[in-house]
Amino acid sequence: MDPPVSLQGVPLRERRIPVQGITLRVVEAGPEEGPLVVLLHGFPEFWYGWRKQIPALARAGYRVWVPDQRGYGGSDKPRGVAAYRVETLALDVVGLIRAAGVERAAAVVGHDWGAAVAWWVGIAHPERLERLVILNVPHPSRGVMRAVLRKRPGQLLMSWYVFAFQLPVLPEWLMRRQNWRILAANLRGRTSESITREDRDRYREAWSVPGAITGMVNWYRAMLRHPPRAPGRARGSTRVGIPTLILWGERDRYLTKELAPLSLERCDRGRLITFPEATHWLQHDEPEGVNQALLEFLGDARSNPTTGGKS
Repeated sequence: MDPPVSLQGVPLRERRIPVQGITLRVVEAGPEEGPLVVLLHGFPEFWYGWRKQIPALARAGYRVWVPDQRGYGGSDKPRGVAAYRVETLALDVVGLIRAAGVERAAAVVGHDWGAAVAWWVGIAHPERLERLVILNVPHPSRGVMRAVLRKRPGQLLMSWYVFAFQLPVLPEWLMRRQNWRILAANLRGRTSESITREDRDRYREAWSVPGAITGMVNWYRAMLRHPPRAPGRARGSTRVGIPTLILWGERDRYLTKELAPLSLERCDRGRLITFPEATHWLQHDEPEGVNQALLEFLGDARSNPTTGGKS
């Protein structure tokens, strides 16, 4: 499960970063003096889920850090559901930014559960990043989901697995069966080239790391057992004040597209770009489109550097 030496000719480096009493494995690319961009994967992926974005960002002059988040792949997998509260996960990201030796990241970019963490970094720790990019996960305000459920009650059925994952032991047992058949079957994009058979073999290897599958499922358990509380400032507001880009694949099987514009309404300086043919696995289905949107939003680091001072 070690990272390759390079991606598309861009060298990769591996680091072990201590944060909050655990150690996270981070894959790094790009110039060490470049503005920092942190890419956060979701379920059931690991750093490899950003393999199509890392080279483009690194070539543009960004210092790219891609962690296996806690519970996943080569990172530590603390026991207990409470260790996976979203506030704790956001503090992991803050710890990585601090470990990189900068005051702020140029951007935190998240997909799926990584996007849920990214939202929370933008809400609770806006001083730690310049920009925020979200792929296919709604803003965490309960009002966003309630508004959709009033019009599209079928969203509750689309999210059935969230409730199934609350059961002890059984979800892990079912997912391990037949060489991770259930997980592999759901990790499919628009075409066979989005996520290949070889890609799924790499995911199977990551899922097989001792403790990984329970750590991964505990993110869902913590979401319902330990829902996050809005930060104290601004009377607990969850509005996002920093520049925010939302990218959304409209053929998402798990989250209806109506969630995207409602999430945009919670951003003071937001922009939404939709991809009509993309699935939930947006960065795999539309790598060129996602990369173009990222670089237009962030700018070329070599000609327009982000002003993030050393901490």
